[in-house]
Parts: sequence; structure tokens; C-alpha cells
Amino acid sequence: MDVIVYGHPTLRKKAVPVEAFDAELQAFVEEMSVTMVEKDGVGLAAPQVDRAVRLFVIDATQGERPPLVFINPELTWFSDEKEDYEEGCLSIPEIRLNVNRPVQVTVKALDINGKPFTVEKAQGLLARAIQHEYDHLEGIMFVDRVSPVQRQLVNGKLKRMAKGQKNKKAA
Repeated sequence: MDVIVYGHPTLRKKAVPVEAFDAELQAFVEEMSVTMVEKDGVGLAAPQVDRAVRLFVIDATQGERPPLVFINPELTWFSDEKEDYEEGCLSIPEIRLNVNRPVQVTVKALDINGKPFTVEKAQGLLARAIQHEYDHLEGIMFVDRVSPVQRQLVNGKLKRMAKGQKNKKAA
């Protein structure tokens, strides 16, 4: 699958809920998981592959366990404690910036079969990845969550990426 890049309009859309839990969804999730691994990502949200549906996959174990699949996720709790951590994004290549996020989160979601599950007080890389990927479902990108100084430092690169997306569409 191709991962779309900053400036593509799908990345700014609020994703719609997944409604059909069928073979097509299973194939899509499998393809997303393979793409995430091939691109050396920790997570991948459906909007990043140009599908504005509420779904993301995460592997915070570096391949030790199968990726976690979150369908129609809902963040239900955030810790008061926050920390800065350098983030990157497959849709914003070559840019890594510090983002301040809660240290722990709780998320409710559906699995690939539509069965509800909850991850209570996720922490570390998993908590950060959940928040990062969830933002994609809301049309938010990590560069939206950085300090104005950091944003200013990468603004030129972001404008070039967005311009590249417009040129691709025009071609």
C-alpha cells in the first residue's frame, strides 16, 4: 500500500466509523499491518493509506507480537502526567519533533471481529502510538501538537511536502 504524505486532503478529514466486519476488512487490516512493517513504522492509521475510516494498527513490540488492531477506538482516560518524546510519522517523512503527551491512556475499541476490548492505562511507546494514531482519525497530525518554535523550524519542509502533493494530483 502507498502511504500518503503531508498535504494530502485525506489526512485532514475526520474518519468515519467502520461498520462492516467482513473479509474485506480483514484483508485491509492485513495489508495495513504488512505496510506498517515494510515501512518500519510503529503504527499506521487508515487515513494514511487514503481510507478515512476509524481504524489503526500498532506494533510497539518490534515484531515480537502480532500488531494490535483498534477499530472505532475511543480514548476514555488520560493521565495528568505528561512528557516530551520525539515522534516521527510515515506521512511526514524525515521530520522528527518532540511532542508533549500524557504518559498513560485508556482506550476502548473493537477488534477485527467487532468484539469490544479495552487497554487500561497503556504506557510507554504503546500509549504514545495510540495517541498519535488516534489523532490521525481526527485529522490531526503530530506537527499540530508541537511548540510554535518547533513548527516554525520545519514549516518550509512541510510547505514543500504539501506542494509536492498538489503537483502529484495535477499530473
